[in-house]
Amino acid sequence: MEQEYIKLIFGLKLKQIRTDKNLSLFGLSKICGLSKSYLNEIEKGKKYPKPDKIILLSEKLDVPYDQMVSLKLDKNLAPIGDLLRSKILKEIPLELFGIKESDLIDIVATAPAKVNAFISTIIEIAQHYSFSRESFYLASLRSYQEANNNYFEDIEQQVLKFAKAYHLDLNKTLSSKDLEEILTEEYGYTINNEEIKKYEALENLRSLFVPETKTLLLSADINEPQRTFIYAKEIAYNFLAYTDRLYSFPWIKFENFDQVLNNFYASYFAGALVIPKTRLVPKIEVVFSEETFDSNKFLALINGFNASPESVYQRLTNILPNSFNIQNLFFLRFTHRLGSTKYHLKKELHLSHQHSPRANETNEHYCRRWVSLKVLNDIKMSQKDHEFDCQISEYDGDDNSYIVFSSATKDPFKDNQYRSISIGLLMNKQLERKIKFLNDPKLKSQKVGVTCERCAIKNCKERQNSAVVLDRVDKNKNVESIVEELQAKFQS
Repeated sequence: MEQEYIKLIFGLKLKQIRTDKNLSLFGLSKICGLSKSYLNEIEKGKKYPKPDKIILLSEKLDVPYDQMVSLKLDKNLAPIGDLLRSKILKEIPLELFGIKESDLIDIVATAPAKVNAFISTIIEIAQHYSFSRESFYLASLRSYQEANNNYFEDIEQQVLKFAKAYHLDLNKTLSSKDLEEILTEEYGYTINNEEIKKYEALENLRSLFVPETKTLLLSADINEPQRTFIYAKEIAYNFLAYTDRLYSFPWIKFENFDQVLNNFYASYFAGALVIPKTRLVPKIEVVFSEETFDSNKFLALINGFNASPESVYQRLTNILPNSFNIQNLFFLRFTHRLGSTKYHLKKELHLSHQHSPRANETNEHYCRRWVSLKVLNDIKMSQKDHEFDCQISEYDGDDNSYIVFSSATKDPFKDNQYRSISIGLLMNKQLERKIKFLNDPKLKSQKVGVTCERCAIKNCKERQNSAVVLDRVDKNKNVESIVEELQAKFQS
């Protein structure tokens, strides 16, 4: 075991022995002549006492020396030992949320049976829903983004620093050629556009970096915005000096959370470089200042960069909270295959709180009134490169309304598959001050639910299933009501 874990286990044992004997740290200090601060450091796993100190503690606490130094923990603390040995605490990005590992262990040690039961419950739920290690990492990253309103000033500044160092004018549209020159000349990259297409199994792979030879393999099917983003991301890995990284796009597997986090930072850098804040903010202001919603101006914003619509939508989730103080929003990406009746929510982000809609793992039917799904159906019919729509979604039952902007495109790497990206802004007084067209009578408004199974909207033509969840709730309430009446009747 690593030395730090040995120290932690010894500290846990010492604390348990001390508390079992109803001794305070002050009391133990008086008995053995060791300072209170030194004993506290031992119990927190920061220090490991020398053999003579362990002998002293053993004698004063009347505990055999072998028991003191043994790595075996008693029944109450055994789960903590398993936790430490599993190294899961090394995989959880505790520092990302300002949590010290020693503090978490201290919490566990204070009530091991209860905390162990809680951890076991979480694990059981995760297993029931096939919650993988990858899902856990991505959920942790999403929480980190949400905790920071998905805006990272240090990365924004690094982009400006890079642009200045390489004399890039961020007021002009960057091309892949601009960035390829930097990759090859500055970082010694070799670009290969031929190799990936030789392997049928790699049809969904856009890029693969081989670090030993600094070779970047690219799919022959990528378009100019995708190539530019990939180059920008590779530049980010080099400029930010991230060595623990993912090598394929999209990723195939990752070994640790740092790779996930660095991949996010590199993507953020790429988005901020290709879609600079200084150019995006004025474009947003133009759209928001209109008294009526002009879809052409919104599309001009989306198409005003050498970037995919998804990249622009994601960049909006960085800029709207920071520059416009619009902090209640959600971002969604759906995929849908031609001929299928299912819609899959593949990516989501919720700022400030968990908004509807959100992913569900219960095979329920997402509301077909969502504009996110409507644009997917539109593009299937039109076969255009890009379908756009906007609506005000009024959620039945929770009194929340969102203005939702949604675009659908073909998936360039999967035949007969489409994807939609949407950003929804919670409608409130603050948003009305920011966006002038919210009261535009031409804006479509639609009553929506979350899933059909939980929706109380009557006579819905788009309904895919009955409200079985609500029916079950109503049935239970009826049973509770009858039981209360019977109890009252026979009490008198």
